[in-house]
Parts: sequence; C-alpha cells; structure tokens
Amino acid sequence: MESSSSIRVHLRVEGIVQGVGFRPYIYKLAHCCGLNGYVSNSGDGVSIEIEGDSSKVELFLKLLPVEKPPLSRIDSIEKKVVSLLHAPNFHILDSTTNTISTMLSPDISLCSDCLAEMREKNNRRYNYPFINCTNCGPRYSIIKNLPYDRDKSSMDSFKMCHKCQEEYNNPLDRRYHAQPISCFECGPKLKYISLYGEEIDNNEAIDQICELIKNGEVVAVKGIGGFHIVCDATNTNSVKSLRVNKNRETKPLAVMFQNIKLIRKIAHISKADEKLILSKERPIVIVPKRENSILSHLIAPNIDRIGVLLPYTPLHEILLTKLAIPLVMTSANISGEPIIVDEKTIFKKMPLVVQHLLTYDREIINACDDSVVQNSNNDMITLRMARGYAPYSLYQTKRIKKKILALGANQKVTISLAFDKNIVVSPHIGDLNSLDSNEYFKRTLETLNRIYNFVPDIIVCDKHEGYETSKIAKEYISKHKDVILIEVQHHYAHALSCMAEYSLDEDVLAFCFDGTGYGDDSTLWGGEVLIANRSDYRRVYHFKEFALLGGEVAIKEPRRIGMSFLFSTFSLQEVLDMKNPLVDSYSDSEIKTLYSMYTRKINSPKSSSLGRIFDAVYALSGFIQALSYEGESGLILETLSNKSNTNASFKYSLEDGVIEYSKMIPQIMNEESSEKIAKKFINTVVKIICEITQEFTHLPIVLSGGVFQNKSLVSKLTQELNKLDRKYYIQSKIPINDGGISLGQIYHAIQKTEG
Repeated sequence: MESSSSIRVHLRVEGIVQGVGFRPYIYKLAHCCGLNGYVSNSGDGVSIEIEGDSSKVELFLKLLPVEKPPLSRIDSIEKKVVSLLHAPNFHILDSTTNTISTMLSPDISLCSDCLAEMREKNNRRYNYPFINCTNCGPRYSIIKNLPYDRDKSSMDSFKMCHKCQEEYNNPLDRRYHAQPISCFECGPKLKYISLYGEEIDNNEAIDQICELIKNGEVVAVKGIGGFHIVCDATNTNSVKSLRVNKNRETKPLAVMFQNIKLIRKIAHISKADEKLILSKERPIVIVPKRENSILSHLIAPNIDRIGVLLPYTPLHEILLTKLAIPLVMTSANISGEPIIVDEKTIFKKMPLVVQHLLTYDREIINACDDSVVQNSNNDMITLRMARGYAPYSLYQTKRIKKKILALGANQKVTISLAFDKNIVVSPHIGDLNSLDSNEYFKRTLETLNRIYNFVPDIIVCDKHEGYETSKIAKEYISKHKDVILIEVQHHYAHALSCMAEYSLDEDVLAFCFDGTGYGDDSTLWGGEVLIANRSDYRRVYHFKEFALLGGEVAIKEPRRIGMSFLFSTFSLQEVLDMKNPLVDSYSDSEIKTLYSMYTRKINSPKSSSLGRIFDAVYALSGFIQALSYEGESGLILETLSNKSNTNASFKYSLEDGVIEYSKMIPQIMNEESSEKIAKKFINTVVKIICEITQEFTHLPIVLSGGVFQNKSLVSKLTQELNKLDRKYYIQSKIPINDGGISLGQIYHAIQKTEG
C-alpha cells in the first residue's frame, strides 16, 4: 500500500543522454530508491516518470546528476508533478520519436572494463577486435539517425547472437542497449586485402598485416572514423617511403604507442600532458620530444615537438600488443582532402602509398579524423576537434527561436547548427580546396541536417566571396528565398568563437592573430585587435600592412615576404649589396623584378597578418626553402626560440592604431643567431599584446586565431598576463584556428536575430 505522501514526477532530461548507458543507470537508481515508473529515449532526450514516497523521490532527484554515467552530460532537467498511476515496478520503454534535440555522443575510446575482458583468455571476447559497451566504442561514426538505436546505425545488418541479445536486454548488464554490441559469432569480420587481389579473413588477417609492418611495408588500417596509413615508426626506410609516396615532405607524423611508459621514453610529458594522453577521448597530443629516441628522425623533422597517442580501439590494442613497436598512425588521405573510409578508394587514390590493408565489414557512415590537442601552462588548446570530442554541443539557457546554420571559413572547416537550446559544432571537415573536400563538406551537412531534422531559417558565412562556404551559402539562398543570409567578418568570428565557448556577453578586447582573412577594407587582415561584443566590433589596432609579393605564392614561399620587408626598409641598392641567405637565394635580376612588383604594386596585395610576419621573420633568419605545410615557419621559429633564454625584444611602436615594427627589420638583419631572432620576436609579440592591454584595463582579454597555436608564445603571454592580474580567455575545447569560425558566426547570428 502506497504512502499518503506518494507522488509521481515527470522528468525530461536533455544533453548527451542516449547511447551512453543513461537508461540502465536510471533503472538501477529507481530500483535502489524503491521507485516505480519508466524511462524512455525520445527525440527530446530522455523521458522519466518516477512514483513513490516523496522522500525517496527527493533522494532520486538528488542522486540523478551526481552519479550519472561517465559519457553522459546533463544540460537541463525539466520537472513537473503528474497524477499518480499506481503502476507496479520500473520499466525501460522503447524509444519514441519527437522533435530531435538530444545531443549525440562522439566516438569514445575502448574502456578499461572492455580492455580487461579482451585480455582475459577465458572470456568469449578474448582478443575480439570490436569489443565495446555503453561506456565506449563507436557512436557518431556509425549513426544514421536519432534516436540512437541499433536499427538507425550501421550495426543494423548484424543480427545479434543469443548471448549478445541477453546482454543487450538486461538492464543490469554493462552492455544493456549498447548499440554496437557484438562478438566473434555475430559481429563484424576482419579482412586483409592486397592491391593484387589476395584476401585473408579474421585473425589470420591481423597476422598478415603485422608481418608486413615488421618487414618494413607501409599499410592501411581501418579505424573508427576512417583509414590510417601505418608503418613502423622506428624504421627510417619505411617512414621515408611513406613520405615520398604520400608527397608529405616534412609535415609531422603522429605516432601511436602501446602504453604511456613508452611515450615517456621518447617525449618530455607533464602531468597535464599525461592526463590528456590517457583521457577517454584519446586525442593526438603534441608534446616536446627527447633528442635521442628509438623513433626515426623523419617522424617530425626540424621541430622539437611530436604528436603521440595511445590505442583507442580494440583493433589498435591487438596490433600494438602483437608488434610491440610504435606505429606511425596518419590519416589516409590526399593532402587537403578528407580521410578515406573505404578500401576501394584507398587503392584508387593511394596505390603508390599502400598495397596492403586491414579492413572490416561494418560501414563507416560518418567519417571522423583524429583530434589534435596540446597543453600550454596546463590548459588544453584544441588544434583539431574530431573523434572523441565532436560533434560538440553547447547548451544555451535561452531557447533559440530560429534554426541557424553557420558554414565556417575555407580552411579547417567545421559546420555549426543552432536550434532549441543547443549549438552543435561538427567534427573537423578540413580545407575546401578540392572536389572531394567539397563533397565531404556537403555530406557532413546532410548528416547533421538528417540527424537533427534540421532545415535552416538563417545561414551564416564569411564575408570573403571567394570562399567555397560563402558560395554554397549564396547558392542555397538563391533557391530558398525565405532563408536569411548573414555575413560575418573573419576575425570578428574568431573573437566570437572564444566568447561562445565561455558564454561571454560583454565587451572584450580581442587579439585575433592568424594567417589571413578578408578585411573590411578589402585587404588581407590577420593581426587584428578588436573591441567586440556579440552585436558588433571595432578595430582598435592592427599590424602595419606589408606587401605579399606574388599574392598566394608568397604564402608558400616566405622568402618573398622577407624581400618585401627588406624593400620597405632599405633601398634597392642596399638590398643588392647585402650578403645573407635570403638575398643570396635570388639573382640580381630576380631581386630587381621583385622590387618592381613591390614599387608598382603588381600582384602584391596588402596584408596585416601576424602569421605572415612569422613567415617573414623565418625568411629573414636565413630559412629560404619553401614551406611544405601550413604553420611550418611558426613551428620552426618556436623550436629555435626554445634554444634561447634571452628576455630581450625588438623595437616597435604603437602609433594611431598601428603596430609599427619597421625598426625590428634591421635589428633582425644584424642578429647573428637564428635562435635569438626567434626568441626575441616571440618576446616582442608578447610585449606588444601586454602594452595594448594596459590601454584597456577595464576589458577582459580574448585570444583567438591560428598564431596562438604557438605554445611558446602562449606560455610566455599567459604568464605575463597573470603578472598583470588581467582576466583573459583562450579557446580550449573549440579549435583556436579556423575550426572555431563557424561557432563564432552562429554566436553573432543568434544575438543579431533574437537579441
């Protein structure tokens, strides 16, 4: 007989609450508290009704957010008292479908429980390469639609065996409603395939691929969100072969290690680094490398950093255990194109790179690359947000009335959606420089639209008309006249992105430093200091403009920018008389041609970009080779700066909103040590920022843009800002580079359209 104090309460829980063990958690909690009712997935999240003594209901409500599953995130709980039903027991009901507003969990690395089972010889899943439970495994990469159920994923073609079905149906089991649940009997199957038509199944496939790696071959292995190119990271011939055939001259390669102990042997890792490396997201973490290690010197040439990660799938664990060597684990893609998800495309696009691959027959619905992060003064900075972190959702306290779509920039593209009380940021898509990249962008957009039943009322894009994302936005509104278009300036979007991550709704002093972005005056910005809020901004400082000799060519050839800096400071004859590697790399006639371009302003667009100033300093320091990847000059200068302990800086001045650095150029030319040049330049940038902040002491500081990927710069800068007792915000979970642009765009659009 129920107590007279019995009540029944309906709860609606929003957040990441599907596919993460939330319903069995509620089931167990209700039984523990002695309550009746039900729990069910819905398009809104999770619906719960609990009935029983009011004191037990209060206990349930108190414990609910405290003991939730590790992968879940509760954004809101709506509660209302309803009529008593006097229903017996507590049940888990089938999913219902409503308006989709629940948040999708990213793919998560293998958990410790599943790893222990996989290593247990008597366990039926011993060495099973697809073991998972509600606390780990694929999510985003296999989903077709929400609510997250097996029949809406790429597991729908695998019929569960009797034993798996029992686990799946048992609310007290760790695999209750774990949608990718399977075993050797009923799950996906491995296969080795060669370019020459040879095929081997299951365990023998693993043995074959391991033997090839041991013999120095470069192979492909299918991960959660796409294929990796894999080889022995200690074998210089293998690494060289990969680089030559993949046309990846010097760009660093990520390395996967069997355990954290091995990483400590090749890198200097802090406690904060270790925490990131061991986290459930298992990102690639950029850490300082030791000078002497077992790794090939070709892994990360010319720089003092290396990207490391631990196995995040059971298949990785098996491979690393069998081989007992660190493995290069780099995305299988043509430079600038998306990660490849099927074996036919691997052999079609990369036949020179790999002739052997290890695959499986579970389809990757949504491609997803590895995330890349680093620590600076124990704060995480995200360089690429993908597997483990994305799709990333930000809960908004105020309901968004319009459906808003933001398309990002043109490099490191992400897409953002805003609806109900949520902003969702897609995983990293990449640069839109090819037909395949554009198609991948559109597929990602279609996926998010399908999953969230999303049709935009408003589209947001960059002001740059040449960006593919801007073209896509304008093409869409030309066909949908009722859709509103909003254009947001690139560097303002950088500031807004950081503001959105921290839910800032006030004036800020934003330092937006990157490689390039279309400015309001039709020049190329990139060294901008803005006073910004969600509604508007004004430019209060910028670096003095300089000419990019040859336009886009100068971005790949920093020596052209170096010559532009010399022409701005010295006469033509003075330049011709100079004896240094930069000037010596050109003939006199070539220098005269460049000077003519400079003085006559032929194909020499103006830029204020600090990223390009880094390129110039790189060239003025004596490095005249073309860059093989974006940001290479900054990484090399960072490496050089770490070899100097000088606290000196170069001369500069702040004049009428312009950061004037002309006096720095002859100082650089007279400095003999490239290490000192690099360190003094970074010190100068820090000094400039700190001096400007002292003009605006009433404003919080925002740091955003690709230049702040420079760990040495950020470490010194944040130390100095702390000494000045200044409040600052730097992006952490959202990419600090152009990967955060779409979030900034949408943050402004919400304010502009809904106030």
